[in-house]
Amino acid sequence: MPAGADPAPNPNAPWAHDPQVLAGWQALDCALPAVRPVFEACAHEAIARLSPSSLQAFWQGGRQLGKLGRGADPVLAWLTYWPEVVEALGESDAEQAFEVVMALLLRMNKSPNSAAMTHLLTSLGPVAQRLGGLSVLQAYLHTVGHFMDRTTGSIHGRQATLPSAGLPELLLQAPRLLQTLSLSGWQAWVDFGARAYAHHPPQQEDYFALRSPDSLAVLQRERHGTLLRDAERTLSLSLQAMWQLQAHVLPLPTAQVSAEHGVQAVSVSPCLLLESSDKGPSYAMGLPDVLDGQAGVSALDRYRLMVMHMAGHIRWSTPCIADNWSPMQRLAVEWFEDTRIDLLLMRTWPGLRHSLLALYPPVQEGGCNEATHACLLHRLSVWSRSVLDERFEVQDPQLREWRDRFMALVDGQAQERGQGTETGQVSTAQVAQLALQFVARTRRPSDAQAQVHFEHTQVDWRDDNRHLWQFIEDGDEEDTAPSPTRLADEELHSLPPQLYPEWDYLAGSERPDWVRVFEYLHPPGHADDIDQLLLRHAALSKRLQRLLDQLKPQGRTRERHLENGSELDLDVALAAHIDLKTGHTPSHRVEQHIKPVERDVSVQLVMDLSASLNEKAPGSDQTVLQISQESVALLAWALHQLGDALAIGGFHSNTRHDVRYMHIKGFEEPWADPVKARLAALEPAYSTRMGVAIRHAARTLIKRQSTKKILLVLTDGEPSDVDVTDPNYLMHDARQVVHSLQSQGVFVWCIQLHPAHEASVRHVFGDHYTLVDRMAQLPETLASLFFKLTR
Repeated sequence: MPAGADPAPNPNAPWAHDPQVLAGWQALDCALPAVRPVFEACAHEAIARLSPSSLQAFWQGGRQLGKLGRGADPVLAWLTYWPEVVEALGESDAEQAFEVVMALLLRMNKSPNSAAMTHLLTSLGPVAQRLGGLSVLQAYLHTVGHFMDRTTGSIHGRQATLPSAGLPELLLQAPRLLQTLSLSGWQAWVDFGARAYAHHPPQQEDYFALRSPDSLAVLQRERHGTLLRDAERTLSLSLQAMWQLQAHVLPLPTAQVSAEHGVQAVSVSPCLLLESSDKGPSYAMGLPDVLDGQAGVSALDRYRLMVMHMAGHIRWSTPCIADNWSPMQRLAVEWFEDTRIDLLLMRTWPGLRHSLLALYPPVQEGGCNEATHACLLHRLSVWSRSVLDERFEVQDPQLREWRDRFMALVDGQAQERGQGTETGQVSTAQVAQLALQFVARTRRPSDAQAQVHFEHTQVDWRDDNRHLWQFIEDGDEEDTAPSPTRLADEELHSLPPQLYPEWDYLAGSERPDWVRVFEYLHPPGHADDIDQLLLRHAALSKRLQRLLDQLKPQGRTRERHLENGSELDLDVALAAHIDLKTGHTPSHRVEQHIKPVERDVSVQLVMDLSASLNEKAPGSDQTVLQISQESVALLAWALHQLGDALAIGGFHSNTRHDVRYMHIKGFEEPWADPVKARLAALEPAYSTRMGVAIRHAARTLIKRQSTKKILLVLTDGEPSDVDVTDPNYLMHDARQVVHSLQSQGVFVWCIQLHPAHEASVRHVFGDHYTLVDRMAQLPETLASLFFKLTR
């Protein structure tokens, strides 16, 4: 058939003699073979749903798409989804939307993004239904077009040749995201991804597919709810404090991409993964990546209840051999064991009772129709609620009997010391035997029904119980979950990572949860090395001592007019005596309190421990690290002499995902051998992500009650990291942090150890820096600095 010729209908086709369908086929004028088999169904639906004028535009749009040479997919998407757009907008608005949509499709066709035309049309129906108006739909299409222009790449910088990596995923995610975000929130989410990953196609694709933590963090910022990453540190510390347990927290996505239905939200259950190693078993707790508050219980408390339940399984449950048990038996065992764990949690930590009972599904007796559904799950849910909630009464005599038998087992075993998996605790095997008896003696004919009653049987804090089962023979039921991410040994012994934002100076806003900081105690070396260092500089120490003596407070303060003081205030007492003699009412506040003036200063020292410290300082035979150690040792000794509180930490970074903050000295630690040993063992490595290190160090300093709060940064260079290509990015971030801290009453000062980067240091700290490149200058420099900062 020549190009552009009208396609001849198949005389054997069932619609060949239907005038309306035949007229539509001729108006469509499409010779693509893949369109013919589905045309009749699309045509009948469009004729039933569209007016004649809208139907004419419908055929016209399909004809234009078919002539573009992009295959059948855009035509099929148009025929399938455009009637849905017309119904969502109305006939008049749909005519204007038609022009805007076709203009965007033609722009895509002329760009490297022609493959995304189908995605746009596929998602347009749900988006139009959600937005519900022409103006907001036009704003949505404008955002899509603008994003396409920003992220389409070019090899030589003249003509667009590389398709946008994130555009298909953006269009697939749009229907689901607009269910939870406003249009402005969605636009902010899109704008952040376009700015942050414009030149990183793989990361851009992960961001818009919701596979990136940064994507979820920005999504969380623009919507309600709590992200798991925000609660991860609190949950990990709770496990360590309450259970002496370390477990890696894994986010489970609550959004999945389906090839048939696009993006859909799914409900996920927590899961507990166990992995054996030479050092013993390790655990990973899978939790939903985002949660909202529910039934008056905050999202953090929901996360905490999930973690506590899994920790209870780790402490109190033992695996069972599952090969010879039926699915019904295994189901009952899981419910009985979960109920036992929840009961123990409420008895061990009564504060959990409110959250647990508030979140338990509102199941009631008689809620399942045994004539049509299998009701075993319903019975187990009712039974479990009757055990946990003593105010919930059941009428079924069998459920009451099994509740009493369960409580007798648990309470009776608790009174017999020395039995069970833990002193006073019933074992999982005993609970399993009771559950098997429950299944055998309460079995009903309706349990064989194909339809299962699931309403009010989903207890969302309970995990999927895969850890309860062992399989002797391999089969489909064994645990096939991926192993948890293995962390470096150093990371395993550190505190859980803390997430911090970073300032994007080009966008004028922060990138939320952009950097991970791992804090750990620096390993010790030899304290004698620091003592020898101080001995070598004994003369400098004496000179410094004389200068520091001038900083020690010499005076006293007097607080007068007190009811209860340390001594009598003679002047006030005499005035009171005169008032009494003259008939006036004397003052009863005639005492005073005199106390010596004390310094109230807290100093946080942050050391740059990047690899450049291994280089020799200009004009010296010492490395920058050696000068740093000597400077810090003399500074710590000086502040110890003054009695000021001092904390010391060091940092280096290896991309934004791995910033390491080493604890050297805390505010309450004395200047003693343990601190000296850590200072002596410093080893430079990696890069200098300064801004986030200052953020992390200042978090503790801000909470101090001191009158003066000083943060000193000891560095030899400018901020940099291997994953940052813009040389100004990290400098602007550090500058933003310094200005923010100064507005909160923290005095930030930089001690620079290398003159080559003075310009960048001045950009970050302004005039608040001091250059120290020779040890001979150190006493006078430190004394002058102390006079400035503490006067």
